Amino acid sequence: MDAPEEPLPPVIYTMENKPIVTCAGDQNLFTSIYPTLSQQLPREPMEWRRSYGRAPKMIHLESNFVQFKEELLPKEGNKALLTFPFLHIYWTECCDTEVYKATVKDDLTKWQNVLKAHSSVDWLIVVVENDAKKKNKTNILPRTSIVDKIRNDFCNKQSDRCVVLTDPLKDSSRTQESWNAFLTKLRTLLLMSFTKNLGKFEDDMRTLREKRTEPGWSFCEYFMVQEELAFVFEMLQQFEDALVQYDELDALFSQYVVNFGAGDGANWLTFFCQPVKSWNGLILRKPIDMEKRELIQRQEATLLDLRSYLFARQCTLLLFLQRPWEVAQRALELLHSCVQELKLLEVSVPPGALDCWVFLSCLEVLQRIEGCCDRAQIDSNIAHTVGLWSYATEKLKSLGYLCGLVSEKGPNSEDLNRTVDLLAGLGAERPETANTAQSPYKKLKEALSSVEAFENHYLDLSHATIEMYTSIGRIRSAKFVGKDLAEFYMRKKSPQKAETYLQGALKNYLAEGWALPITHTRKQLAECQKHLGQIENYLQTSSLLASDHHLTEEERKYFCQEILSFASQQTDSPGHKVVLPMHSFAHLRDLRFTPSNAVVHVGGVLSVEITVCSQMPVPVHVEQIAINVHFSIEKNSYRKTAEWLTKHKTSNGIINFPMETLPFPASQNTLPALELYEMFERSPSDNSLNTTGIICKNVHMLLRRQESSSALDTPSGVALEEGAHVLKCGGVTLEPGANTVMFRTQAKEPGTYTLRQLCASAGPVCFVLPHLYPLAQYDVYSQEPQLHVEPLADSLLTGIPQKVKFTVTTGHYTVKNGDSLQLSNVEAMLILCHAENRAVIYSNTRAPATGGESNMLGMTESQRKHKDTQKAGHYMATMDHKVSIECPWSIYSTVIALTFSVPFRTTHAVLSAGTRKYIQVCVQNLSELDFHLSDSDLVDTGDGSDLQLLPLNTTSQQHICSQQSVFFVWELTWTQQPPPSLHGRFSVRFRPASEEQLSISLKPYTYEFQLENFFTLYNVKAEILPPAGTELCRTGSLCALEVSITRLSDLLEVDRDEALMESDEYFSTKLMYEVVDNSSNWAVCGKSSGVISMPVVAQATHRVHMEVMPLFAGYLPLPDVRLFKYLPHHSAHSSQLDADSWIENDSLSVDKHVDDQLDNSSVKSRGSVYSAASTEHKGLPMPRLQALPPGQVFNSSTSMQILVIPSKDDHVLEVSVT
Repeated sequence: MDAPEEPLPPVIYTMENKPIVTCAGDQNLFTSIYPTLSQQLPREPMEWRRSYGRAPKMIHLESNFVQFKEELLPKEGNKALLTFPFLHIYWTECCDTEVYKATVKDDLTKWQNVLKAHSSVDWLIVVVENDAKKKNKTNILPRTSIVDKIRNDFCNKQSDRCVVLTDPLKDSSRTQESWNAFLTKLRTLLLMSFTKNLGKFEDDMRTLREKRTEPGWSFCEYFMVQEELAFVFEMLQQFEDALVQYDELDALFSQYVVNFGAGDGANWLTFFCQPVKSWNGLILRKPIDMEKRELIQRQEATLLDLRSYLFARQCTLLLFLQRPWEVAQRALELLHSCVQELKLLEVSVPPGALDCWVFLSCLEVLQRIEGCCDRAQIDSNIAHTVGLWSYATEKLKSLGYLCGLVSEKGPNSEDLNRTVDLLAGLGAERPETANTAQSPYKKLKEALSSVEAFENHYLDLSHATIEMYTSIGRIRSAKFVGKDLAEFYMRKKSPQKAETYLQGALKNYLAEGWALPITHTRKQLAECQKHLGQIENYLQTSSLLASDHHLTEEERKYFCQEILSFASQQTDSPGHKVVLPMHSFAHLRDLRFTPSNAVVHVGGVLSVEITVCSQMPVPVHVEQIAINVHFSIEKNSYRKTAEWLTKHKTSNGIINFPMETLPFPASQNTLPALELYEMFERSPSDNSLNTTGIICKNVHMLLRRQESSSALDTPSGVALEEGAHVLKCGGVTLEPGANTVMFRTQAKEPGTYTLRQLCASAGPVCFVLPHLYPLAQYDVYSQEPQLHVEPLADSLLTGIPQKVKFTVTTGHYTVKNGDSLQLSNVEAMLILCHAENRAVIYSNTRAPATGGESNMLGMTESQRKHKDTQKAGHYMATMDHKVSIECPWSIYSTVIALTFSVPFRTTHAVLSAGTRKYIQVCVQNLSELDFHLSDSDLVDTGDGSDLQLLPLNTTSQQHICSQQSVFFVWELTWTQQPPPSLHGRFSVRFRPASEEQLSISLKPYTYEFQLENFFTLYNVKAEILPPAGTELCRTGSLCALEVSITRLSDLLEVDRDEALMESDEYFSTKLMYEVVDNSSNWAVCGKSSGVISMPVVAQATHRVHMEVMPLFAGYLPLPDVRLFKYLPHHSAHSSQLDADSWIENDSLSVDKHVDDQLDNSSVKSRGSVYSAASTEHKGLPMPRLQALPPGQVFNSSTSMQILVIPSKDDHVLEVSVT
């Protein structure tokens, strides 16, 4: 069987590589089937399950079918997977048994023997069935016999390794089914071979990696092995798995470099420590850089060669995975790590070589990304690529400085030689970029060719980088690039261009509180301002630098001397002042007022002492330190008094000022505190501690960029206030540290003075603190003298000596020798003084008064009139006395009212026993003091002598406590009938119980009252009789109540009123009686009240009978019987209505003077006739009731009781107990 022309061997290391499948047997048959097979094989995906729990993946299988040769079979030790044949297929369409026995069987036997010799078990026999040949040979056996023979001869235990492909070139359902079965078997066998051979390869690779600690282990050899696995994954289009292999190689190499830096170095690392001789940058425009791969394979690669090749492979795979932005991120990390690794390995690198390599690599990565992305994608992902732009700008700047392209005179011969050496290390430009106009190679070569070209390239890169940073909001980074640009302009003698960038960077650093960058930027800014001749700005920056502790002492002194030199110069315009902020020159620490309350009167002297901490490194002599004072007058012409000012001012007079937070903004102090936490990473296998550290959980709050605010846009100059009120102190030398400065001023005009501004002047230079905070004020008052009188006790009491305090507030008045206060008071109030006091008491005649001397004020009279009893209650009666005081500072008298309280409340009562009368006086102590009462007396102050008072009090002295009462009783007798009215005057001596002896005699307490018609006119007697036939009253039984009203005297003057009626035989008066039981012991049956006509004759008696029912058993008091005068209404209708009709209609009008003991509620409950406002007879005349004066009615049965027994109960009471 003639084989077709042998195909060319596969080209390895290209992305067109496919798994190799060998084809033996009938080559013409395979050639006819190959087009269909190559199209159908990758059409359906297969699930690839791998070991070690890795997730299954769906892959499309493709193969490179080549003719079988024994040379293709792998030899022992060969680890190349790309040239490894994964499956061997034998093709035949033999349908004749003789042909099979003659040729095919022997050929199959030889094929299998070769496979067995090389331990290859992945094979397949394909028998193609062709109906055309079948028709031409009628004597052949059925086709199944050939397949059975092949299976019996070669597939004893693997019958599935022989498959039948029926009419593969026809288009029929049977053919399609045959193709599907064949392709499924082919894909399955290929996957099985992949899994088995890749698993074995990975095991061998893992074994090789575990031997890395043994001597002689080579990283380059291991690199080639693991890269072979990556090639296979790439061949299978599993780019993620291929990338993992390169990442593992990257991490392994990086770890070895770190260990080498820590002193634990491997021998094979010495191959990578050879000096760098080529720095042509990364090569990313072809999938595999074969030159560098061969250098690695021969162990001749430098560190840059290895890193370049490794990153190029990672870049290729990332671009296949459509992750170009990760390429930019990894590239930036690679470039920075390579710089550090070269230092760790101590590799010799010519000056500038590394800068060239980084610059070329940055541009190569950027152009590679631009080649696979459109402009819209690039613009929206600037954040990923701007780091490379910035790094390229930085390295180009370094090359410019190194090669003398930034100096004023241009590069010298040494710089030119260095430039030639750097360009020589780049080598020739690579063919893939030779036709590119803006290739990295051409850009670098052009930039280093001349000063102008370098400036153009550097400015283009810088401006582009700043624009990118600004567009994505990374202002800090943009300002940092601008700061480098400013340094470039300063080297080029263009300070006007540099100032803008320096100011922007300084503003950003101030906003974020970066102390060291602030100092460095200010130094550059000071140099720039000095070149531009900006004197004020330069002096302000110099003052900030002179107080900056981040500078050395010599640098601080230099900037301080710059200020002092300018201050000592003679300026062209003498009146011109250079105003600088004080916070950089000195700090106002505290301020102290003397007097401490910062309150002085007009003409007084006030001292202000300030403590100023100089921040200059050397002593500074200032010509004058001044405090500008703002004067203000209270609104509405209100003048604060000295007392008010004293109460509302601080006591110590010291005001502390907070330390300035500059150069940090005020917002820096409001940042949240650091939230630091411990962080541990432990091994998942044995829980051993791998790493530990600290982590900040609120870093997003601390490092976020603060928006620009108006607080940072402070003007360079400070406004200097001009005012009429200035505190000055001249010729002061401020030493470094704390200094005390004293100011003195004399108050002239009353008002409030606010310290607004602190200014230190040295020649034309003024350091100004524009605002003093907290507020510092002192008050000047002009206050008229004032006099206050207040008692030392809670209240003043009448009748006893008490202390009163006179407070004189002199204000601005100066007390002179001989000044006196003259007090004038009423005679009822005495002013007492000690003998040793300088006060002299005069009477109204201006003669010295005689009597005891005391330092107390007392009331000489304490009395109560009977009319005060109307103010019933528990509050003391008060009275006011005015004191007139004449002061030497005023022509007008000051009138002060003192309020005195009467400590006692007194009441009187008339007590009766038949016709005998007694007077009871009750004294109640309402004050908080205890008193001793003595010498009580009651006298009649009237004209007559018929009345006599017989005291019944046995104790001559009594003690009365607070809120207690004492009673006094006298019997009243008379000889004249009727007795006259009594004008009583009660008096009792008293003194406070807390004072045993008093130096003065106190007047007694008096109480006056008047009694008229107090004699007994009527005697009322009530009697209850049990029912007939019984001896005692029973509950529930009606009993007879007999009321006897007896007149005790004939007609008197008091009887002549509206109720008196005259008949032929005698005079009579109308009385109303009422039976009331307030204790609810009796039920009055029938009418409980009525009107009687009482003869005005001595011993005239009227009896009233009614029925009552006892409601309770026991000794019950009798019901009350009350009498009233019945006064008819004299009108036109009075004759038409008799008294009984008024009673029946319950329409009586009770006089206002009804006795207080009358209980209206109980009256109403008994069906009383009293109705204060009846509406049934509205418009009709109504009678009136008038209470009899106290003592005229005597109830002789008031205290009597009667025995009431329970009624008999014949009923049976059932009691249920549960």
